[in-house]
Amino acid sequence: MSSQNASINVTHFIIGGFDTLSRPIAVGVVILITYLLAVLANMANIMFIVSDKSLHKPMYLLICNLAVVDIMYTSSCNPTMIGVLLAGVNTISYVECLIQMCVFALGTLMESFVLAVMALDRFIAIIYPFQYHSYLTNTRVLVLTLILWFVAWSAIIIFFILFFTFVFICLSYCGILLFVKLSSNNEKKKMGSTLVSHLICVIVHYCPAFVRMIFTRFGVVLTLEERQGLLIGAVLGPCLVNPFVYCLRTKEMKQKLFKIFKKLNTYD
Repeated sequence: MSSQNASINVTHFIIGGFDTLSRPIAVGVVILITYLLAVLANMANIMFIVSDKSLHKPMYLLICNLAVVDIMYTSSCNPTMIGVLLAGVNTISYVECLIQMCVFALGTLMESFVLAVMALDRFIAIIYPFQYHSYLTNTRVLVLTLILWFVAWSAIIIFFILFFTFVFICLSYCGILLFVKLSSNNEKKKMGSTLVSHLICVIVHYCPAFVRMIFTRFGVVLTLEERQGLLIGAVLGPCLVNPFVYCLRTKEMKQKLFKIFKKLNTYD
């Protein structure tokens, strides 16, 4: 008997998981609106920082990098979900699926990397305020950012990166809290206001991932809709919250927005 080896050439995948939704159109519209708001807000942040030379500082370079990561991260899968829910396109090519998987993984890692570096930025700004500009220069921040992008592309285990960056952020905040205890009340208020923005971004980014891990650890079985909700929240949440947090809570960014609205009013 002679045996013949048969090979299957996979060119497309069928996207499942949305069949059980009772209102797919409504969910699709919400995701579409949130996605557009996230992209526009992050693009506005990038344009503000790039166009204004007074914002060419380490902290704003990190905010700009975070905006780039957010656009890439939220664009990795949301257009596909919108296509499935609103247009009924439930197939994806092999190459397109592979690219989206790589971009999604890269965005997940870079989001954690950027938040860790921003924690370091706040740590140095609070603990060593007079040496801040000598420790963190624009050149060093750019070089560090390029290194992180390179590392994020390697064969690194995602869980290890998430755990390492989260521990690093926690250690940074522990050091900051120890320093804050020794400071005066006025200094505590100033330090607190500088940390709130970053802390909000950290919580929004890590919360969905840790909720999934905790539920899995205690044997809680989530429905398909609940798992999808956590995944969509993990992708859309940080990308929408980050630009608004840094626009509304950063003094220079608020001044920039005020000048823009003032010019628009004069034109009217």
